[in-house]
Amino acid sequence: MSWLRIRELVRKEFIQLFSDRRNRVLMFIFPFIQMFIFGYVVNYDISNIRVAVLDNSKTYESHKLADSFTGSNIFHITNNVADDRQMAELLLRGKIDMGIKIDHDFASIIRKGQTAPIQILVDGSMSNMASMRVAYTASVLDKFNREELRELYPMNMSYGKVDARIRTWYNPNLNSQYFFVPGIVAVLVMITSFILTSIAIIREKEDGTMEQLIVTPLKSYEFIIGKTIPYIILSLGQMAAVIVLAIYWFEIPLNGSILLLFFATCLFLLSTLGIGLFISTISATKQQAMMTSFFFILPFFMLSGFVFPIVNMPQVVQWLTYLNPLRFFLVILRVIFLKGVGFDVLWPQYLALTILGIVVFSGAISRFKKRLD
Repeated sequence: MSWLRIRELVRKEFIQLFSDRRNRVLMFIFPFIQMFIFGYVVNYDISNIRVAVLDNSKTYESHKLADSFTGSNIFHITNNVADDRQMAELLLRGKIDMGIKIDHDFASIIRKGQTAPIQILVDGSMSNMASMRVAYTASVLDKFNREELRELYPMNMSYGKVDARIRTWYNPNLNSQYFFVPGIVAVLVMITSFILTSIAIIREKEDGTMEQLIVTPLKSYEFIIGKTIPYIILSLGQMAAVIVLAIYWFEIPLNGSILLLFFATCLFLLSTLGIGLFISTISATKQQAMMTSFFFILPFFMLSGFVFPIVNMPQVVQWLTYLNPLRFFLVILRVIFLKGVGFDVLWPQYLALTILGIVVFSGAISRFKKRLD
């Protein structure tokens, strides 16, 4: 093996990469745009629930109920409607997230010490958000009920109860960014290595230089090494940049070993670069390679646990996720960032990445040899 030939091929690859303006955008601007989009936009934190109130009672009790929602700083009463039609119209147009309907006899029923019903209408088009809004609503109504009981029955009603002292480890404030931002690092590495590697060999074919490379003394494995080294360097550089951004901009704590993090990235790149090389060998044009790359990216993303918990998926789909290297890489990233554990805990994920990487990369090399011959 000649390292001189490999070095020259790597140098040529870097020159081609940086000479194309579109590649420069993909390598240097795209990761940071994605980081900010996912970091600020994609989250499960609920801080503004728009509410419309239909108060047919118009009494002290009904006003107090409405005030109990606005006092939580999460609910914001944006509309006071006059009838059911206006409520339905606001929900249909997406101008409110929830509606509260209070009947005319609400106050009189409460004053009799009886249970007074109210109607809560929630926009269920986004089921996750709807369930969280219902949970917040239940907590507000529970607090309102306890206050009303104290007013109606001022006597001492103390009784034994469970005092739960809840502590949330690793993410005390339940901040969605702590969950999403480490995952973005993995997704960006995957997308960049997929796309750039998938067009690496296609570019040689379209530029007419592939035949020249074949007739050179360059061995096939030297060609593979020379083609993959630039993308390994770029992916590791991008990862270092977004990790710095995650730590110092988004203030995500990095409690574990940075060396274990980069070691996992190298193992993950075995799979992504292998798939990229495979795509390069079966595609005829850059456009075809790009489309094929997204064919792989979407299932990897959906079956990784980045957004949707794997345990909630059907059992057959859960088995398929074991073929997804992004699943194991995400676990390593999030655990190292938030929990700070070491190799003694994460070795199953490292082993899975190693096996998948060796199988995928070996298959890509064998496929490439056939096409090169």
